[in-house]
Amino acid sequence: MENCTEVTKFILLGLTSVPELQIPLFILFTFIYLLTLCGNLGMMLLILMDSCLHTPMYFFLSNLSLVDFGYSSAVTPKVVAGFLRGDNVISYNACAVQMFFVALATVENYLLASMAYDRYAAVCKPLHYTTTMTASVGARLALGSYVCGFLNASFHIGGIFSLSFCKSNLVHHFFCDVPAVMALSCSDKHTSEVILVFMSSFNIFFALLVIFISYLFIFITILKMHSAKGHQKALSTCASHFTAVSIFYGTVIFIYLQPSSSHSMDTDKMASVFYAMIIPMLNPVVYSLRNREVQNAFKKVLRRQKFL
Repeated sequence: MENCTEVTKFILLGLTSVPELQIPLFILFTFIYLLTLCGNLGMMLLILMDSCLHTPMYFFLSNLSLVDFGYSSAVTPKVVAGFLRGDNVISYNACAVQMFFVALATVENYLLASMAYDRYAAVCKPLHYTTTMTASVGARLALGSYVCGFLNASFHIGGIFSLSFCKSNLVHHFFCDVPAVMALSCSDKHTSEVILVFMSSFNIFFALLVIFISYLFIFITILKMHSAKGHQKALSTCASHFTAVSIFYGTVIFIYLQPSSSHSMDTDKMASVFYAMIIPMLNPVVYSLRNREVQNAFKKVLRRQKFL
């Protein structure tokens, strides 16, 4: 029998090994994380403080901010510490925990679908909106998003860490991403790979289908409107969410639908930087810059604190 030493820790190879880039990247990613922290926690606090934002749309948005803060915090501090100290070692258990929280990006996937349904109800059935999107319906949709995300993360963690790791412990990534860790296993990975592809495809395309159908009905409704003011109001209602959806799924499609001939680990790393660090920073910006209600709520809080 082949001698086999079980892996107890992994070494993350990081974004780059060029010494001259360590400090600039440390400064850049520290700045990105501070913006993510302030933006998402600030958005959650703003929604909590202003009663005008106690609607299903902003309830979903506060949960989106919580998820963005969560999976960004699972990745970025470790990356920043690696740039500063050069310590890229991560224990077996810490790797599993990090992977679990990153897999919670699936919650964002379903929250965006829930928000699309909410926008459909607001634009296409405005007279029935308050009875269609009640607090209990919003709570059930949010809870369903978390359940789907936790189940997805649990399946991935259970499938991957039931494998044996007894070869190299060098992870060709800057965090414990599912495919990068799975590639190190010396077990038969076929079943785990099939489960990974099936669940990822189902989660992405089911949510995309809900979003596509919702926006199809929204655009049909907008085209039927005879009032220019009605057009503008309907479009402004959906603008922020549509921008967030475009950023999130644009990145996902770029990762999963590029030709295999052009697929590389460096491309994966760059795309992962975008969805693990940049998107959580951008979402609060999108919803604050393109949303008048959020801007008014922010000004109201500043006035209350006598800053304005």
